[in-house]
Amino acid sequence: MHNLGHTRSSSQRDHFLLTPDTFVRAPLPGMTNATAIVHAAPAHGAAFTEYTVEFEPGGTMQAGAAQTFLYVLDGSVNVNGQTLSPAQYAYIPANRGARILSESGGRAVVIEKPLLDLNSSTLEPFTGDERTLAPRPLGGDEALEVRTLIPPDFAFDFAVNTMTFLPGATLPMVEIHVMEHGLLMVEGGGIYRLNDHWYPVTAGDFIWMGPYCPQWFGALGKKPAKYLLYKDWNRHPLHR
Repeated sequence: MHNLGHTRSSSQRDHFLLTPDTFVRAPLPGMTNATAIVHAAPAHGAAFTEYTVEFEPGGTMQAGAAQTFLYVLDGSVNVNGQTLSPAQYAYIPANRGARILSESGGRAVVIEKPLLDLNSSTLEPFTGDERTLAPRPLGGDEALEVRTLIPPDFAFDFAVNTMTFLPGATLPMVEIHVMEHGLLMVEGGGIYRLNDHWYPVTAGDFIWMGPYCPQWFGALGKKPAKYLLYKDWNRHPLHR
């Protein structure tokens, strides 16, 4: 049914909310039998790209010149011969040319970012499984679980976490900071404050937050809310 011009999506100077009714799909170079929904990109001021890839059976894509992080949402995705299922993920350093294939179809979130190198040791590819990671309570609140998907190592210049909120759990404060975020709602929903706007959000929504955008989230409903969160990290503000 046509929404007659109505949507929850909103695009502001320092943030935006994109809801599935406004998603536009298109293949990107290097994709075969796959399409991308580009969520965040330099066109709106982001210093990274984040998009969802929808693979048809036999669909492929190629990792490019930037470092790549991939998190599987549905189906299965094979990265350099290793098959990943939902909640599993892979990191691919820049210019490694990894081949990404989905034999039976699937969906994955892809984050790409040019590396701000500190002349550290060479980064190597790795895979992981979010389900095996021990949660860390945020600020000691057992109702708010954080799982860290990128190793806490200064060699990496970004972080990817999942944050799970039990019903009624909230961030303990309104955060305002230099880091930008890309956020995909994976499960559940709630209310997100971005600057002076208050948005109802649910699974499938995407949020971009620019530096210093006031942000706060509270979970609503009878089941946990969970999102996948990107942020730039581990670098001096002069070298962003």
